[in-house]
Amino acid sequence: MTKLAMRRAWFQVHKWIGLILAILIIPLSVTGAALVWDAALDHGLNPQRYAVSGGAATDTQAYVDAAHAALKPGENIATMSRDDDGPVVIAANLPAKRLANGIQAAGPPARTTLWLDPPSARLLDRASGNSGLIRAMHQIHGSLMIPGMGRAIVGWIGVAMAFSCFTGLWLWWPTVGKWVRGLRWRRHRNLDTNLHHLTGFWVALPLFVLSLTGMWISFTGVFGGGMARGTGERGMARPQPLATPHLGIDAVIAGAQRVKPGDWQQITWPTDRKPVWSVALADGQDSVTIDDATGAAKLTPAPPETTARLMRRIHDGTRMGALWQTIIFLGGLIPALLAVTGIIMWWRARNWKAELKERMG
Repeated sequence: MTKLAMRRAWFQVHKWIGLILAILIIPLSVTGAALVWDAALDHGLNPQRYAVSGGAATDTQAYVDAAHAALKPGENIATMSRDDDGPVVIAANLPAKRLANGIQAAGPPARTTLWLDPPSARLLDRASGNSGLIRAMHQIHGSLMIPGMGRAIVGWIGVAMAFSCFTGLWLWWPTVGKWVRGLRWRRHRNLDTNLHHLTGFWVALPLFVLSLTGMWISFTGVFGGGMARGTGERGMARPQPLATPHLGIDAVIAGAQRVKPGDWQQITWPTDRKPVWSVALADGQDSVTIDDATGAAKLTPAPPETTARLMRRIHDGTRMGALWQTIIFLGGLIPALLAVTGIIMWWRARNWKAELKERMG
């Protein structure tokens, strides 16, 4: 195959990947860009959740009491967390749903989230874990809201996007002269074509990384060598937080501080499968586990970061710094721009070829 024939072949592959997947790439890209700063987005969409009256904390038991008063029967506290200047956030699990044959329904547990004012334990807001714009964007980005196979579809879109990055770079490379000629802004008379060429070049490497990490997240069982997330023995009951733990919250905090003094950042309730409390400390390094039956406490060092967790942090920008977060934000927006400009280029070429055929016919 000659170099020109190979270029034409890669062009066809690149074009049809873009055209076929454009309708899916745009929502995936836009939601991915928005979710880079989902905390800031939630502040803007739901300011009432963050309208705290101060940073001083009240008695911790007051948060638990306020949560019990706001929760419905059967909703049991799963976690309680706080930031330096934000609200106290309590997540509660709803009773697990069961199918007609008694088997527990698949999927993560439904949750209710409460936001409390730190000084007064006043309820600021309440929301279902399965509702809201940000939750919808997570569902679109993770599975296109398609039950069952949606996660795999997103993973295969990541495969196609990675291949599109490679073919796009091949097509960007100038056919005449040095490669730096490809960095020129005006390679074509049309604005959309110039945008497609130049932005496609600069986003190719970040987009390849995002596609690769997205593939890893979607196909954890393949890349991680183990079960994919959310899979397991059919019908196995998910852990449920204990409705009435043996220890009170004050005893839990006192036990944690005897092992290592310091403020708590997150407290995880014991479950019917593992009746142990976990207290994450504000230093972000260690946690303390406390047996709910005996009160025995021990320090648990932070586990080493797994490859799967690193892939997720690279993909969503968690603790990756403002520079990388900005890069992946643009890496989310630019593919949508490439999809739109690619469609315009294809439509223009289609009309041009039709006119040429008509003149020659």
